Amino acid sequence: MAERSTAAVDVADTSGDKPLTAKADQSTADGEAQNRERDTDDVEAQGSGGTERPGKASPPELHSGHKLAGRYRLEECVTRLDGFSSWRAVDEKLRRAVGVHLLPANHTRARSVLAAARSSALLGDPRFVQVLDAVEEDDLVYVVHEWLPDATELTALLAAGPLEVYDAYQMVSQVAAAMAAAHREGLAHLRLNPNAILRTSSGQWRIRGLAVNAALRGVSSDTPQRTDTEAIGALLYAALTQRWPYESDAYGLSGLPKDVGLIAPDQVRAGVHRGLSELSMRALANDGATASRHESPCTTPEELVKAIGEMPRIRPPEPAFTAPPEYQRTTYQQGTYGRTTAHPRVAQPAPTPPAPLQSRTGKALKWAVSALLIAALGLGSWQLAEALMDRGNQSEDTNKTQTNDSHDKNSDKTRPVRALGVEGAQEYVASGSAQAPGDVGKTYDNDGSTYWRTKRFLQGPELAPYKPGVGIVYDLGSAQKVSAASIGLLYSGDHTTIVLYATDSLTPSTGVDGMKQIGTATGTGTSLKVKASKSIKTQYVLLWVTAVPNAPGDGFSSAGYKQAVTDVKFTG
Repeated sequence: MAERSTAAVDVADTSGDKPLTAKADQSTADGEAQNRERDTDDVEAQGSGGTERPGKASPPELHSGHKLAGRYRLEECVTRLDGFSSWRAVDEKLRRAVGVHLLPANHTRARSVLAAARSSALLGDPRFVQVLDAVEEDDLVYVVHEWLPDATELTALLAAGPLEVYDAYQMVSQVAAAMAAAHREGLAHLRLNPNAILRTSSGQWRIRGLAVNAALRGVSSDTPQRTDTEAIGALLYAALTQRWPYESDAYGLSGLPKDVGLIAPDQVRAGVHRGLSELSMRALANDGATASRHESPCTTPEELVKAIGEMPRIRPPEPAFTAPPEYQRTTYQQGTYGRTTAHPRVAQPAPTPPAPLQSRTGKALKWAVSALLIAALGLGSWQLAEALMDRGNQSEDTNKTQTNDSHDKNSDKTRPVRALGVEGAQEYVASGSAQAPGDVGKTYDNDGSTYWRTKRFLQGPELAPYKPGVGIVYDLGSAQKVSAASIGLLYSGDHTTIVLYATDSLTPSTGVDGMKQIGTATGTGTSLKVKASKSIKTQYVLLWVTAVPNAPGDGFSSAGYKQAVTDVKFTG
């Protein structure tokens, strides 16, 4: 179990994480898309850090019980280093635990910390530990952030051993997607390490210290996307092997042997998933140098998300079945509850059964019973023969109506609904740019909190003429009869229109006009069911969105015409 302090933003680790490509006081923005379709989808992240010497600033004399702004009561000092301190505190106004970073207003990093905190707060992405307040007051600068008492650091999880394959896959997928979204908004982490990654009790992964940790430590980078991507590769490497992918030990993990170089995880530990092993090496590639068996390196979180989307989906392990204990009869069920045990007695001989009837009366009774049995058998045989003859006489009439009757009876029975599994999926782009190709797997992962999102459109609800539509092609594994599809949606609104088509592959050889339509539906809520208008057998089904609602702004994008698919289930 995690200690309470594991949910605080830890920026003072001195465990020797190897600086990757980070330098001091450089810009962390890599630009953002200026299209009419605003790209606000998820992506990946990683970090590292170089450091600079702090300016001369005396940390304020603070103690437990001190209040900031008459509201935040300091409880426990978690970190004190480089002229700043981090605390667990209580927000007395909202009666909840929070974390607080404190440093003097004349500290050389005070301005950059305030700017980083305010930029991070504007992102509003729930995959990051949220900044709640950033204030300069009474010669102090303090940053208030979420406190997650139910979360466990990746450091603590790795202390018990490597992660299971599915857990490692979920960790790198969620962290990479989150960091890609942050980089699209011009934000980098630069201090991604096992202390900055948390897993909540619900199984979700959260990232703490976005931009703020680097500002507190004076870290920046000329290539922030490359720095964060390499850090994600290091996190995945550690999750698979329980080793830090550099020569120095760090975060409670042993480093790699000296003079060996960077070797693949599946060469460090037996049983490592081959695809995840290669993925970590692609993210950890130094100046493009990878082993010959690996594909091209991933240098940005977006590239890493794309690489994850191209991997075969890793399914969660089957739940272990525990056999119930054997049924035990109690003394109560045996009828002896509350009774004293009888003393053993000598077994009494069983009474001898009376001899069968040998008298004249007994013999007469036997003959009478036999006669009755013979009569009953004769009567039964006669009735059976009569019934067979009647059936033969009526065979012609029965044959005339048998086919229709049997057909009607069978048609009255409701065919059982069978869930169809999804083996894979790929975004279908008819024109223009893709929406979120790395997130298509989230539409059939049985997790309603994850989703594939369209970009935001300025006009609608019909996507045409700007786009004929957007959608995903699903692989059902083999040719199946598709009778319906239930689709979970993130946004409700004026209307969402979805059409199902049968196509020939994950990359259709024809446009929508050349496909067979299965069915269509329009709805206004957060769920939509499309029923097949006719029976079509196909292995590949295109879910095609042609109209989206006008949805309000959220943590990912401002108000506009957009939609997101959370969960798709097909039945046959």
